[in-house]
Amino acid sequence: MTFAYDLFRCVLGLAVMIGVCYAFSRNRKAIDWRLVGIGLTMQFILAILILKVKGVSIIFDYIATGFRKTLEFTAAGSEFLFGSIVNDMDSFGYIFAFQVLPTVVFFSALTAVLYYLGILQKVVYGLAWLLSKAMGLSGPESLAVAANVFIGQTEAPLVVKPYLEKMTRSELLSVMVGGMATIAGSVFVAYVGFLGGSDPEMQQFFAKHLLTASMISAPAAIVCAKMLLPETSEELAAVTGADSEDPHTAHTPQKDKRLEMAADDSNNLLDAISRGTTDGLKLAVNVGAMLLVFTALIFMLNEIFLGVTDIVNWLAMGANSEVWDSAEAMGNTWNQTIAAATGGRFEGFSFTYLLALCFAPVAWIIGVPGQDITVVGQLLGLKTVINEFVAYDTFRVVQESGGRLSPKATLIAAYALCGFANFASIGIQVGGISAIAPGQRKNLTDLGMIALLGGTIACLMTGAIAGLFY
Repeated sequence: MTFAYDLFRCVLGLAVMIGVCYAFSRNRKAIDWRLVGIGLTMQFILAILILKVKGVSIIFDYIATGFRKTLEFTAAGSEFLFGSIVNDMDSFGYIFAFQVLPTVVFFSALTAVLYYLGILQKVVYGLAWLLSKAMGLSGPESLAVAANVFIGQTEAPLVVKPYLEKMTRSELLSVMVGGMATIAGSVFVAYVGFLGGSDPEMQQFFAKHLLTASMISAPAAIVCAKMLLPETSEELAAVTGADSEDPHTAHTPQKDKRLEMAADDSNNLLDAISRGTTDGLKLAVNVGAMLLVFTALIFMLNEIFLGVTDIVNWLAMGANSEVWDSAEAMGNTWNQTIAAATGGRFEGFSFTYLLALCFAPVAWIIGVPGQDITVVGQLLGLKTVINEFVAYDTFRVVQESGGRLSPKATLIAAYALCGFANFASIGIQVGGISAIAPGQRKNLTDLGMIALLGGTIACLMTGAIAGLFY
């Protein structure tokens, strides 16, 4: 009975997400339902293989162990630089700047080494070939989406830099949605670190599931992109040179010769390490600064929302002390009622509570148990409005506090938050991709909001599937 109910919730969630894509599609008649079916099937197959098939699951366990070991390697370098403050959490507590940000720097350098040695290219090419073969994608878009599973949304387009200027709008949207539906390897390890804390078992748990989330989000991103802006044979034939009226045969791997990655331009291994380290440092500083500012803004907005009743009453009733005292008491009662109703998870009618109310129905649709939908709704809202780093940090705080989520809600939230789909990413993609493909700037700005919608839906689809495999 439980599995049947979970299956119903999963199918309901996927149906609603597909319905949203259909509603916002710019060319509904051109939607390739065969591709949609293949993409959904691929998500289920990948999830079953990684999570349930013993041989494949063991391989991914080893990969997850590798990511977990990366945390230990980073800790060794961090301890050399910062001393006992890194490991002595009893005395110093959990310090984000020392426990998480160094991981971003190290893994960025490690990724640069893997790219220089050609190892990362082979892995990306394998996934790109699978996407191209199974879903009939063009070479560049399949490469970019596959690369997004391992590297960031601004680095992945560099893999197909020679082809960006001549991409169709549908191909370009696939690249953008792929970037928003997945996360970079450097921050992936950081998430594993602060979600898993100092517990190796929890690190292993989140490493495997976040890796699975990023993998199965790739076909979801393609499904969303191709529904929101379907490919047309005329546009595709113009860039591939294929003489075909069928967009599937026009860009099969055999006919599309663009299934090759741009070469690494590092001079040598040391140059690759230095460039990766520098890029990682910039990213770590950027992440730290964003967290500082956005966390402060959230606290500020919470205070404003909590006091809004008092302010409105003061403006309406003037400075009459007796009336003001009554209005203040009414405001406190309202906030106290909300705090009591949510088990202390929210102080009252705060900014985060408003996000929770807006996104709670979405959380329920993707299978989150009823008692957890407000908290998961809050996390989804923070991820969309601000970024996933703030959402995951709040997730960690919730788990460490007395208001822990249920195991199923924890799993679904970990999957649904695993993507760069937020408003800031629109600016990042427009700025980053247009710098290397200036001719696409108009298309990038036009497709920004629809790419955000596609990336968000892809992450939610992944969360819904995760709930079935709890």
